[in-house]
Amino acid sequence: MAEAIRMPLLSDTMKEGVIAAWHKKVGDKVKSDDVIADVETDKATMEVMPYVDGTLLYIGVETGKAAKVNEIIAIIGKEGEDYKSLLQEEPASEKTEDKPKEAAPAESTGSKETSKQEPAASNKPKAAPVPTDATVVRMPLLSDTMKEGKIVAWHKKVGDKVKSDDVLADVETDKATMEVMPYADGTLLYVGVKEGEAAKINDIIAIVGKEGTDISGLLDNDLHTQNAEAEGQPKASDQAGIHAPAVASETKNESKGDSTDGVEDGRIKASPLARKIAREKGINLVQLQGSGDGGRIIKRDIENYQPVSQEKAAPAASSTAKGFVPAAVTTGEEGYTDTPVSQMRSVIARRLAESKFSAPHFYLRMTIIMDQAMAARKRINEISPVKVSFNDLVIKASAMALRQHPDVNSSWMGD
Repeated sequence: MAEAIRMPLLSDTMKEGVIAAWHKKVGDKVKSDDVIADVETDKATMEVMPYVDGTLLYIGVETGKAAKVNEIIAIIGKEGEDYKSLLQEEPASEKTEDKPKEAAPAESTGSKETSKQEPAASNKPKAAPVPTDATVVRMPLLSDTMKEGKIVAWHKKVGDKVKSDDVLADVETDKATMEVMPYADGTLLYVGVKEGEAAKINDIIAIVGKEGTDISGLLDNDLHTQNAEAEGQPKASDQAGIHAPAVASETKNESKGDSTDGVEDGRIKASPLARKIAREKGINLVQLQGSGDGGRIIKRDIENYQPVSQEKAAPAASSTAKGFVPAAVTTGEEGYTDTPVSQMRSVIARRLAESKFSAPHFYLRMTIIMDQAMAARKRINEISPVKVSFNDLVIKASAMALRQHPDVNSSWMGD
């Protein structure tokens, strides 16, 4: 009889586990003490053994994907044995819950309910056909704390032949840089994320299939899914659409908001990725109002930006242009340089900042002989119309040191 291998509870705080690697594939013979997979938890990476002899009939979770505790990840039994009954046991409750919702329009007899639901049903067939001979490669979940992955390098380009065990790309996470494989043979038909750019978990990064396959259905289907999710959370997109036409009438309020939330010490607060995209699209950051923490401009603000027509922008500029905003742009864009960091260094910096409040600290002091500095200050003040203080000397020395060691003259902005 076939045995289901479920995601084990490997720690008290564990809610799900990520399949770091499969050591066996479907059809392989396994023994009870064989290691069939490595599971990464919130604590460590541990091995999973089947504790039964037989043939690996089914793998339910791909490498890099997560499964909840007690979810079926594999099935072992006799070769050729029917194991579908085991799979039907687990999702049965979900399917029975979903079916009444789908059948509700057919069973309902009220004219009002059917009239409301008919437009929704008529819109569904508009989706483009999805090809069955193409495999979508999505951004995998490579660590429990990972929210997005950055494509460090592509090892294949569109049109190249790929095998299931070829390395398609290198993905940088908040922990390390790891390789992504397609797990399918074919031709690389589509690359969705450029080198140096990031993609969220489960976003399409590539499509592999037969040469000449029409993949528009896959992309349209994914876009339709993203739009459906966006409709459920209208704050990001709807607010951008609502506020865009009202720029001319609300420019005074926005300029105040920019000076407090979007601008800090004469510098426009924006993430490095947002600045890069803005430069590529020719968008002036001062025209945007950030939706990030403290009014910080992020990637979503650039993507949702709608340029204001000159007719609307002209009265706004004449009524609010008092010289402050241009000054902010000049100092903000020329006074500093954004240096992107790897996700690993980002995590290190964030944890280091948090340690200020969670770990005891000690401070070092040193004594400096200031006799020569005092003598120099005395000589300068004898000939200079502006008196020089000891603070001025310290600031001058600090500035000279920072010129020699520019890496010290940096601040962690949280991104």
